Amino acid sequence: MSRTPLIVNQNNYGPALNVVGTKVTVLASNKDTKGQEFSFQSGENNMGPPPHSHDWDEAFFVLKGSVEFTCDGKADMCTPGTLVFIPGGTIHAFKYGPDGGEMLEVTGAGSIASQMFTAVDKQIPADSQDVEKIIEVVSQNGVTVHL
Repeated sequence: MSRTPLIVNQNNYGPALNVVGTKVTVLASNKDTKGQEFSFQSGENNMGPPPHSHDWDEAFFVLKGSVEFTCDGKADMCTPGTLVFIPGGTIHAFKYGPDGGEMLEVTGAGSIASQMFTAVDKQIPADSQDVEKIIEVVSQNGVTVHL
């Protein structure tokens, strides 16, 4: 597998995806890097995914605002400068704090997060409350929801 350097700047970004209330800009997918994936994510107060898990590792770096992460049942409010690492298989969730938040996400090798984000954006309206459809789409893309 041949890999080459990659430089992505604001002129190369694709449009932000709406992933049930979180705006996700995929900076580089595993197709681009042949490994990790990188995305910029932002959201409003109380928005974020329910408890879920997937096979790939994931790390978040909070850039702005605050984000409450829950990993294996333990919640922590994270502010700018905080790094959160979540090993594959860990049940986790997050929700943006009172003033919203922004973060950089980096996933481990084998991630299909960008594929999942794209599928949710295409198949689920931004304001959807159809939990069954959301679970169906994410489960088809490597994510297990734990309600």
